[in-house]
Amino acid sequence: MGSSSGQSGGSYDLSFKILLIGDSGVGKSCLLLSFISSSVEDLAPTIGVDFKIKLLTVGGKRLKLTIWDTAGQERFRTLTNSYYRGAQGIILVYDVTRRETFTNLCDVWAKEVELYSTNKDCVKMLVGNKVDRESERVVSREEGMALAKELGCLFVECSAKTRENVEQCFEELALKIMEVPSLLEEGSNLKRNILKQKTENQAPPRGGCCS
Repeated sequence: MGSSSGQSGGSYDLSFKILLIGDSGVGKSCLLLSFISSSVEDLAPTIGVDFKIKLLTVGGKRLKLTIWDTAGQERFRTLTNSYYRGAQGIILVYDVTRRETFTNLCDVWAKEVELYSTNKDCVKMLVGNKVDRESERVVSREEGMALAKELGCLFVECSAKTRENVEQCFEELALKIMEVPSLLEEGSNLKRNILKQKTENQAPPRGGCCS
């Protein structure tokens, strides 16, 4: 292997698939961008599905996180099955300044996770975003913690804008995934499976998904 492929080559120990879900506009894409890079511009809504890869070292292991970002809008819900397949971590995001985004986590998103998640041991994390807008807050930290407990999730409040707690959010999730034997095993088996999968599900060309 040439030195040029150092980054993308086999330079990681474990590979995990992480999903970001929640209503449109809660800041999923900003959260992801804030984690991946140091600048967060105002982003246009995600159309369909987008994913980014982040290499980081957590707990002495080099991890490759493939983080999938989804559009919150209903019309893209057809992607759901394949989107959830094989995810080791799911981040449920709400906006602390919009009560309905919090309620929907319970009414819509948590149910969807139950329905579609293929990993029963999958680690879930509840994230209250936009804490930089403290004066507009309508969902208290206590409520967030209570819901997280009820849904069996980790919990963190953060701000994609100021980047407060953003890295902790992903790192904590990764550490927790690494504590689950079945997920850890999947993460280390991924390299062997990738070639097999490539031939099975060739990604549809951009533009059409069911042509």
